[in-house]
Amino acid sequence: MATENQTKVAAASRDATPEATGADVVTRFAPSPTGFLHIGGARTALFNWLFARHHGGKFLLRIEDTDRARSTDAAIDAILDGMQWLDLDWDGETVFQFARAPRHAAVAAELLAKGEAYRCYLTQDELAAMRAEAQEKRLPFRVRSPWRDRDDGDPSAPHVIRLRAPQDGAATIADKVQGDVTVQNAELDDFVLLRSDGTPTYMLSVVVDDNDMGVTHVIRGDDHLNNAFRQLALIRSMNWCEPVYAHVPLIHGADGAKLSKRHGALGVDAYRDELGYLPESVNNYLLRLGWGHGDDEIISRAQATEWFDLAHVGRSPSRFDFKKLENLNGHYLREADNARLAGLVAPRVEKLVGRALDDADRDLLARAMESLKPRAKTLDEIADGAIFLYQPDPLPVDEKAAEVLRASPEGLLAAVTERLRGLNDWTTEELDAAVRAEAEAAELGLGKLAQPLRAALTGRTISPGIFDVLLLLGRDVSLARLDAAQHYPAGA
Repeated sequence: MATENQTKVAAASRDATPEATGADVVTRFAPSPTGFLHIGGARTALFNWLFARHHGGKFLLRIEDTDRARSTDAAIDAILDGMQWLDLDWDGETVFQFARAPRHAAVAAELLAKGEAYRCYLTQDELAAMRAEAQEKRLPFRVRSPWRDRDDGDPSAPHVIRLRAPQDGAATIADKVQGDVTVQNAELDDFVLLRSDGTPTYMLSVVVDDNDMGVTHVIRGDDHLNNAFRQLALIRSMNWCEPVYAHVPLIHGADGAKLSKRHGALGVDAYRDELGYLPESVNNYLLRLGWGHGDDEIISRAQATEWFDLAHVGRSPSRFDFKKLENLNGHYLREADNARLAGLVAPRVEKLVGRALDDADRDLLARAMESLKPRAKTLDEIADGAIFLYQPDPLPVDEKAAEVLRASPEGLLAAVTERLRGLNDWTTEELDAAVRAEAEAAELGLGKLAQPLRAALTGRTISPGIFDVLLLLGRDVSLARLDAAQHYPAGA
């Protein structure tokens, strides 16, 4: 039977939607646990979450684990972990489809009793022959079972249960993204509801679960659009309320080809663990992949929830662009809390320097964030920029920094080191004044002195501002590194 919520929806006109009539909106995300939560699935989850939250409705999670051979606990954990990382909370308990198999089978039995389904005794050889004939005639293969209008089969003999799909007329879906889409019923076949071993098929399970969970809006990839017509035939056979469909175009690579790993078709966990992105930047980027709000690019979660609608989901495939994602991530890094960033970056620094960071090290990392994050676009870039703070003596010097030290005027580092050694206070003002005074004394621009200082203090030619470097390293470490660097050119 239809739920009370779906009855409200059915009371509305065919063109009206639940959000326009005051009925509760219920969306769902229904991944198969055969692998990670890929980036396309994450966008589907985000769109469903935003639509439900925008309308004050419910967002449900269903794990479609009916493929027992491929479904794994590790994949389920990865999906749940990815959802939590993206802060896509769901309402109620997670529904596991396999556990509902008895309910799915009961619906098939009900359809059989009503005459909306039938037992089909076609053998695999007979099906293969039908498929071969269709290929020979270059026709699409659709099962036309001779058992559709027969009732003389032996129920104890091997058989499947097929839906008695309509064969005349046409079905139209008023898709909220694709517009009106019509398919002739003659193009549909009598698909299997229960296999010969009595297990329900995906097509049956999805329809039953959506109905029982009170789903009002099915928002998913447009690769499911054809399935919608088959599912609609089943819904109508049960006299259930029809959901509102919204089939979103898939994500393509920057070159327009189908999204693959080289384009960014990775698990959400890879964007977090391997690539170093923040969840808010991934959410913001996925939102803009196929949906827009004017020229707005930086969209907060609160704004997205307020603005999201299906009317502004585009009909064309969106293209994944890592550069845009990186730039967006750079923005969110600059906006992020320093203590939070330090906690995310610390494990990456530990991996680079080969040791654990103690509390003092982590405090230093947090203090360094204001200097480290402005130029970075990923957490890895921040970590890489921070390793100079934790390098052991002697300080490793890369080739570019070595060239700077070799080219430094003789005695320059010694002179600036002595000037710094004489400071009473190790503050930005005192350090700035001392370095500028030495630059003037050597008749050099500040940059000409800052570069060898940077090379000596960090072992690199790129780092935070030189005064920030001196402050973060502190007097003792700074002077020790400057003393050591004075001998570098001679020994290089």
